[in-house]
Amino acid sequence: MPNYSGSWNLVQQMQAVAASNWPNPTPGTFAIFALGRVSGTSPYGTTTRDKYTYSGCTVSSGASSSLASFQSGAAAGTSSVGIFAIGLSGCCVLTTRDKVNYAYNTNSSATSSTAGTYYGSAAGNSTVGIFALGCNSTTRNKYTYSGCVNATATSATNASWQGAAAGTSTVGIFALGVVSGSASTTRNKYTYSGDVNASTTGSCVGGKYQSATGNSTVGIFALGNTGSASTTRCKYTYSGDTNASATAATNASYAGSAAGNACVGIFALGFTTTYSTIRNKYTYSGCTNASATAATVASYAGAAASNGTTGVNV
Repeated sequence: MPNYSGSWNLVQQMQAVAASNWPNPTPGTFAIFALGRVSGTSPYGTTTRDKYTYSGCTVSSGASSSLASFQSGAAAGTSSVGIFAIGLSGCCVLTTRDKVNYAYNTNSSATSSTAGTYYGSAAGNSTVGIFALGCNSTTRNKYTYSGCVNATATSATNASWQGAAAGTSTVGIFALGVVSGSASTTRNKYTYSGDVNASTTGSCVGGKYQSATGNSTVGIFALGNTGSASTTRCKYTYSGDTNASATAATNASYAGSAAGNACVGIFALGFTTTYSTIRNKYTYSGCTNASATAATVASYAGAAASNGTTGVNV
């Protein structure tokens, strides 16, 4: 009978060293928020990132962005990497992408977008993220996380911007935001493997400046602006694309962002009556709404990525 005790002890020692060197939360428990535009920094926004751990809603700094940006970039994430579309920096619409490694919050460049974009959205599974490029565009970009490869996905059914997205391991649902000048109830559904685009059920209310978060079966969309800043939430189940109401937000707001793991989503409320540090926390099963810890700075029009199990939404 072989004796594995020596090998086991060595493994334990290596694990202890790793734990001491990388004292980060267990994978599947934190999110990084790009804070977007912060009061006093107009028009150039901020490079600040906030990092949240879900269990206690603890906030601390993540790696900074490579560029100051605001006005609705987008983000998608896997279990270890988040990719941020920076959106608008200064007066320039950008094709820049930032890649954040969760364990160390390392910031580096991902491959650029096929087009300059802002007011976009993104959804991802464990290997692929699909970015809606935003302003008056039906274009979609597809990223594979490991090599940050950028390719074209199928186009949207409508040109749109100021939307949102939520995804499972196989499906992403995009809220198209503004279509032909009006807040829209339109939803697009993508299957990741073949990038197939089809319609899902409409939103409960037409909205823009939205955000969304999801787990393996449910996505919750914060409708943002429905004619004025809104507390309305729509809830989707992915299999049948059923739309129902989730609990309302604590404050009427727009231009926020959201990130989720397997059971909890945290929404940055963005702009309420002023730039806001408020965070709402949702548990998916009962759609319970509660407060998470505040952001480090007041901001809006940001983005978020998570190392949960289903991908991330803006």
